[in-house]
Amino acid sequence: MSDSKLDDYLQQGIHGAKQTKPDERRRFLTTLRERVVIALTQGEVMRKGVEPEVEQLMDENREAHLFLNGNISYPYLSEYIKAAEKRGIEFTIVTNKDYDSELGLVLAHDHAIDKEEIYLGKKKPVIQTAQASKKKGFFSGFGKLFGK
Repeated sequence: MSDSKLDDYLQQGIHGAKQTKPDERRRFLTTLRERVVIALTQGEVMRKGVEPEVEQLMDENREAHLFLNGNISYPYLSEYIKAAEKRGIEFTIVTNKDYDSELGLVLAHDHAIDKEEIYLGKKKPVIQTAQASKKKGFFSGFGKLFGK
């Protein structure tokens, strides 16, 4: 075994297997975007009742896996858990103390399906960035007023 392979092997033993696309996996509750059938934001999961589109997609994708954000209160998750159990769909509640994904639910396969539209309502959730969340100064609106 070469030195670099041995080092990789030792690092893997210490830190676990290298994960592909760790940021994407955090966002999509441990899975990859290319595997997703549908993704709901936390707010969408916390609405009353199970979204009909999710139930339909569960019916059509019974071999998929349901990932739920463990940072959401259990009563909101329980309706989706019951819907999954009714269809024999396995589920996992994912809790990441270091990263709270804006997504609350992800229904995904264990292989790539590359579905183009994965968000409820066909629009991607807006992700707040540090730049976008900065408050504008008092005079920032005057540029338009004076034609600047």
